[in-house]
Amino acid sequence: MGVSEAQPAVQVEGLRKSYGTTRAVDGISFQVAGGEIFGIVGPNGAGKTTTIECLEGLRAPDGGAVRVLGLDPQADGIALRERIGAQLQQSALPARMRVGEALALFGSFYAKPLAPRQLLEEMGLTDRFRVAWSQLSGGQKQRLAIALALVGDPELVFFDELTSGLDPQARHATWDLVRGVRDRGRTVVLTTHFMEEAERLCDRVMIIDHGHVVALDTPAALIRGLGAERRVAFASDRLDDGVLAALRALPEVRRVDCSDGRVFVYGESDRFMAPVLGLLEASSVAFHDLRTEQPDLEAVFLALTGREMRE
Repeated sequence: MGVSEAQPAVQVEGLRKSYGTTRAVDGISFQVAGGEIFGIVGPNGAGKTTTIECLEGLRAPDGGAVRVLGLDPQADGIALRERIGAQLQQSALPARMRVGEALALFGSFYAKPLAPRQLLEEMGLTDRFRVAWSQLSGGQKQRLAIALALVGDPELVFFDELTSGLDPQARHATWDLVRGVRDRGRTVVLTTHFMEEAERLCDRVMIIDHGHVVALDTPAALIRGLGAERRVAFASDRLDDGVLAALRALPEVRRVDCSDGRVFVYGESDRFMAPVLGLLEASSVAFHDLRTEQPDLEAVFLALTGREMRE
């Protein structure tokens, strides 16, 4: 039975979980719609993994209500595990276990598993069928982890720090695989430390800190809500005061600063760059090393959670 539009894939109300005197999750509430990629981000120790483990039924909450695909992860654990897949933050297989053996083992846990070779083809691991876990590269291990999470043909998949430790090429390839999971009608809940990953992948992102939800919206809406300025920077050997005054007079420009031979033009409009370039061209100003900068999800994250290092 799939998730209807009226029934969210995940419903959480007032979730609480403590470890001794440490309150890891402190009354958070949220919903995940069926068919979306939902991201959970936060500093170390914010409660991301604890939240995921409560949803998966691996940890019992101290309080609050949790429903995943309409089921209680604690009371209905057996039924729920038939319908979800999970890739844990730290997972490993016996060094000598072969790829095909791992898929056959994990597939045996489900009533209607997918064919191992079909999954390996989708993950680009067809030629790794008889290769031992210890002989796989980091990217291949992550792709196998995705395959193991999908072997039961789940309606909902959890990914916890999926691309941690991967090089940029492997990370981008993994993102494509996750989008493919969503495009097949599945729901994805993931945690990540990479703000670029959350911004590019997720339909909505929840930022948590000290066990509390501090923001929840689409990446674009979170960035707009920051209200940060966009900036155009360029270098010019000859830029007279008249051109600077003309730049400052543009209605789209908030301010213009100069430092060490570079000019920084600030504005908030999505279209403020065009009139700036138009004025420079009309004034026959020679400029080079042009760069544009705009706020991103990382800026939102730092604004909401601070910049200090955390263990």
